[in-house]
Amino acid sequence: MRRDSLKADSIARKNGQLPGAILPGHRIVAFYGNIRSKGMGILGREPKEQMFRKFEGVLKEWQAADPSIPVQAALHNVTITAQGTPGKDGKWRLMNSKATIEEVISWAREHKCILFLDVQPGHSTLQVEVPKLEQYLKQPDIHLGIDPEFSLSTMPGVRPNQRIGTLDAKDVNWTINYLARLVSENKLPPKVLTVHRFTRKMLTNYKNIKLDPRVQVVMHMDGHGEPTLKKDSYHDYIQTEPVQYTGFKLFYEYDARPKPHHIMTPKEVLTELTPKPLYIQYQ
Repeated sequence: MRRDSLKADSIARKNGQLPGAILPGHRIVAFYGNIRSKGMGILGREPKEQMFRKFEGVLKEWQAADPSIPVQAALHNVTITAQGTPGKDGKWRLMNSKATIEEVISWAREHKCILFLDVQPGHSTLQVEVPKLEQYLKQPDIHLGIDPEFSLSTMPGVRPNQRIGTLDAKDVNWTINYLARLVSENKLPPKVLTVHRFTRKMLTNYKNIKLDPRVQVVMHMDGHGEPTLKKDSYHDYIQTEPVQYTGFKLFYEYDARPKPHHIMTPKEVLTELTPKPLYIQYQ
C-alpha cells in the first residue's frame, strides 16, 4: 500500500492526475434519487424511459453551455437511506436490496453513465456502512457519495430530518483512504467522492482533509431555494472553504417555487459561480 501510494503521488505530481481520472477533464452531470422511490429525486420519480429522454436533453444543454469540457453522464442512487423508523438495530437507515442495486447498475451502463452509490448513515457510521458496498465500489464505473445531513451518530435520540447531521474531516479522510485502497488493490482508475454540504456545521475541520490522487473529492452544494440563496451558500460553504473540486445541485421541485424563482440554467451556473462546478446534480 505504501509503495502504491508513493507511486500514485509521484505520478500525480508530474501529470496533475492519475490515468483514467474523470476530473477535471470532464463535467459530471447526474440525475439523483432512488429508483424505488418517487419522492427522493428525478431518478425514480418518472418512468425510466421518460426520465432518460429528459436526461438526454439536460446533457445536451450542458454540453452546449460549455463545449470546452466533455460531459460525463451519471446516475446518483441513494443506496443506504436514512429512515423515519429506527429498525431492529436502532440505526435509522436501510440499504437497497441486491436486486435494486444491480438494476440501477444496469440502467447506468445501458445509458453510458457512471454510477454513484450514496450513503446516508443515520445513526450508524460511514465506517460500518461504506464497506457494505465494497463489491460494487471495486468496479471501475461505480463511485461514492456521502451525506452529512443524515449522519446523526453524534446526536443521540435525534431522528433523521429532525436536525441537520454532521461529519468531520476524519470521517472524510477515512472514506478517502478506504477508496484509495480499493483503487490500488483492484488496479482501478481514481474514484470520485461527493460530499454533500449546505451549512458550515455539516462538515467540520475541512482544512484537515488529506487528499489522495486515487480519490477525487467533490464538495457539493446541496441546498435548495431561489438563485441568490443558492449562490450565497455556494460562496460561503464551497468557495470559501475549498477542498478540491466543486459541485452544485439543482432541484426540479423546490428551486422554482414560489414564482418568480426558477431553476438556474447551465449558462447561469457557469457564469455566476466561482469556481465553475465540475459536478452538477439534478434532484
